[in-house]
Amino acid sequence: MDRSVLGTVGSPLVQVASPPGSVVAAKLESKNPGGSAKDRPALAMVEAAERDGALDPGDTIVEPTSGNTGIGIAMVAAAKGYDATIVMPASKSPERQRVMRAYGATLELVEGDISDAKDRADEIEQEAGAVQLRQFENEANPRAHYETTGREILHQVGDREVDALVAGVGTGGTLSGIGRRLREAFPEVEIVAVEPEDSAVLSGKEPENDSFQGMGPGFVSPNLDIDLVDSVETVGIEAAEAECRRLAREEGILVGQSSGASNLAAKRVAERLADEADCPGPDATTDLLHGEPTAPETDLPEDCPLVVTVFWDSGERYMSTGMFD
Repeated sequence: MDRSVLGTVGSPLVQVASPPGSVVAAKLESKNPGGSAKDRPALAMVEAAERDGALDPGDTIVEPTSGNTGIGIAMVAAAKGYDATIVMPASKSPERQRVMRAYGATLELVEGDISDAKDRADEIEQEAGAVQLRQFENEANPRAHYETTGREILHQVGDREVDALVAGVGTGGTLSGIGRRLREAFPEVEIVAVEPEDSAVLSGKEPENDSFQGMGPGFVSPNLDIDLVDSVETVGIEAAEAECRRLAREEGILVGQSSGASNLAAKRVAERLADEADCPGPDATTDLLHGEPTAPETDLPEDCPLVVTVFWDSGERYMSTGMFD
């Protein structure tokens, strides 16, 4: 029995429909207690602040967010007895707002993007003496994924080698933390960042829009370890949302925009790696990670590529956008 909901952080690794001759597997981060990958850094940042003496009983936490980090912080604050003020662009989904308020957080909406939310959080920090965790710069963010997400993946793949990690970039904490852990275990692993077509700053373009919720902040976050990144894939919002609908209706996996984009990019990488390795085989519907194959004739040789990606949250947080209509 866990003594607190905070002890339940963790997620399964699930194979999804993959290009011929490859396996794509996704971490279903909606299975975390607060419903997203951001529960991990939220808990780690709060506990780091407690250890450093920056956060004391009765303090208020303030943080700018596009949604999921705010929900994670609100959940952790509720479990630990802190007040939380979350600053978020008003354009983000109403579901996010309702979940934060359900956890007891105070929510302040700002016009503009995440940069405007950061400015307002700075003001609240100064005016109210609140403690800002600063997810874009806080080293506890990528360390959380190194110590938990990366470790889980290594355990879940067993004796399989991971050939590529493909993950969307917001703060950069997930890609950097998992990437460091996997590169220690698999020095040749390819690490691919995913960003929106209309906010492709890693690709050298000026941001044009803020269409994705939780991916593509419009700047390069200090927590993104650029030296880890081998290449960058861009995905448009319409293609990502179409992939979300396909995942829900064909695979029973309900996820949001960043997850749809990550999966499309992961399949591109898997197809390329399978072609380079000349791996034969039909669509990889075999469960190569756990248990007995469901269809032995589709089993793949060990040298066929395994690509890991991250499904960040649940599609339930996007219903009001009309994405699934």
